[in-house]
Amino acid sequence: MNITDFDTYHKPTWCPGCGDFGIWLGLKNALLELGIERDEVFIVYGVGCHGNMANWIKTYGFAGLHGRALPVAQGFKLANHKIPVIVISGDGDCLGEGGNHFIHAAKRNSDITVIIHDNQVYGLTTGQASPTARPGLKTKSTPSGVVDMPIIPTALALTAGATFVSRGFAGDPKLLTELIVKAVKHKGFSLVDVLQPCVSFNKDFSYAWYREHIYKLEDSGYKPDDRVRAFEKSLEWGDKLPVGIFYQSDRPTNEDQESAISGRPLTELPAGIEDTDGLLAEFV
Repeated sequence: MNITDFDTYHKPTWCPGCGDFGIWLGLKNALLELGIERDEVFIVYGVGCHGNMANWIKTYGFAGLHGRALPVAQGFKLANHKIPVIVISGDGDCLGEGGNHFIHAAKRNSDITVIIHDNQVYGLTTGQASPTARPGLKTKSTPSGVVDMPIIPTALALTAGATFVSRGFAGDPKLLTELIVKAVKHKGFSLVDVLQPCVSFNKDFSYAWYREHIYKLEDSGYKPDDRVRAFEKSLEWGDKLPVGIFYQSDRPTNEDQESAISGRPLTELPAGIEDTDGLLAEFV
């Protein structure tokens, strides 16, 4: 396989310099490194700039409703738990409209990988503040600056029960590829929160700003085996901004504990209905 095998006939229409390009590249490189063919993965997309990726990566996929990508992903995983399931979502889509779904998917430890495009704004609707927006950030919806505290995806995932919690940077596709590979390999709910500059609507947090403040957890000798220490690290923001794997542990997944699919996926089980046409006719 070649990385271009994942490309469609359409070219991305993101703003030049958008962090989505780095995430798009990191995801394709990860699939290539994992040896996953185009028909061996299912990707669910939310609504937002990130969701347009559905048009630019050639795999099985589904474009969900705003904030509803996670229920679709969990449903697919229950139907066929042999297939890797990846969610492409935004900070607004996943943590605003879809915040409740995020908490419960992490609690259940569903075996899915969630990649959040975290740029602190709703870019598709021209830059309103998202749930992850930092205090003081001026946007169309907060012209005097954000006043409430942000949701921190890594901290929320940890408290909800996620078993793989990480953070990457769209300006470092190499690290991002490594994190996505490890997240997909992990059996359980995996988060890759991606710090993503929005070059059009968030001038405060640029590529240069992130590069000045980011440090890699692994370079400091950090080990991702302590949930409390991971939570403390997730709260760091400012002069020091950690990226890498915050926490990883083993716990039975939601799919492991569903007796109906303990032997084979639902897709391989007989439906037990002889007259499917008659059944469907009842609902027409």
